[in-house]
Amino acid sequence: MSSRRSRSMQSGASRNITDDQITDLVSKLQQLIPEIRNRRSDKASASKVLQETCNYIRSLHREVDDLSDRLSNLLATTDSDSAQAAIIRSLLM
Repeated sequence: MSSRRSRSMQSGASRNITDDQITDLVSKLQQLIPEIRNRRSDKASASKVLQETCNYIRSLHREVDDLSDRLSNLLATTDSDSAQAAIIRSLLM
């Protein structure tokens, strides 16, 4: 185990998270996740919020992968000297 990781674990082990802090963090997650935020009910269980958070992160990963594939395909089919390729490159910088 790296020394950095062991220090992190040691400092984390000495600091306990309170129930109020967990409740506050779950509430913040609930506000960030569109699937939960758009529901009419005020409260969802912590486990539901965490489950929806994981689902949302997975969907974001899929979206990033899809956009990355589309960009790769676009760059592969674009003449590297074209104005369109220059615009794409400038946006990526």
